[in-house]
Amino acid sequence: MLSYRHAFHAGNHADVLKHLLLIQLSRYLGQKDKPFWIIDTHAGAGLYALDSGYATQLKEFESGIGKLWERTDLPPALAEYVALVRAVNPDGMLRFYPGSPWLALQTLRSQDRLRLFELHSSDSRILQENFKDHTKRVTITSANGFDALKALLPPPPRRALVLIDPSYETRDDYPNVISALKDGLARFPTGTYAVWYPQLSRPEARQLPEKLKHLPVKNWLHVALTVHTPSSDGIGMHGSGMFILNPPWTLHKTLANIMPYLLQALGQDAGASFILEQEVL
Repeated sequence: MLSYRHAFHAGNHADVLKHLLLIQLSRYLGQKDKPFWIIDTHAGAGLYALDSGYATQLKEFESGIGKLWERTDLPPALAEYVALVRAVNPDGMLRFYPGSPWLALQTLRSQDRLRLFELHSSDSRILQENFKDHTKRVTITSANGFDALKALLPPPPRRALVLIDPSYETRDDYPNVISALKDGLARFPTGTYAVWYPQLSRPEARQLPEKLKHLPVKNWLHVALTVHTPSSDGIGMHGSGMFILNPPWTLHKTLANIMPYLLQALGQDAGASFILEQEVL
């Protein structure tokens, strides 16, 4: 569905979790000299204004990055994430929020590459403009990221992080995620795949983590943050999760130190909680 605009939700609690993980995964891949790719299947616009336009309507950033902005006790991994957000706000005022593409670019080295896909025509144009000075390392395609993966995998360096985070506005996104991962694992079984999903009352959202656990992969990690009790009418997102296939072996320990902090910082009522689980074979 092409009505979705991430600008409405930029910097919310889901972005905090997703982008924290994105940075940690990229840093891990960068520990080896060999180059790697980051492939973002649903890239959005790449950078969002928080003091004008869509973001001012819901102001979801106030209960996300806004809760961390003035904290002086951030754990190291969260401190790095907030520092990258501060880099686009040099005057110290929280006016802009960087999306996954911008944050990914900041973690890359000269030999690494970023492949971005965005189907929404308006966001794709904005994305092109935001990255016009980075064409040597960044390739942007106006296309459905699910379909694009088939042509990209395996990537030339045989090392990659694939970020899959559709809007889930339509029910088709849920089976499309599973299909894309099955096909991706068949083509590129050693890749790292990071899937974001919303916590919603609809059954498709509740069932997705369990379906991901049954994919043909030996190692996975699942982390989710519920920020408030689900609404009585079943409307709205009450949390989000990230499911990582072939995660770094150090990631669980890092998150074990961070998730209690995030729960305290972003939790809104007694229904707030987190999940952290993994399988290593």
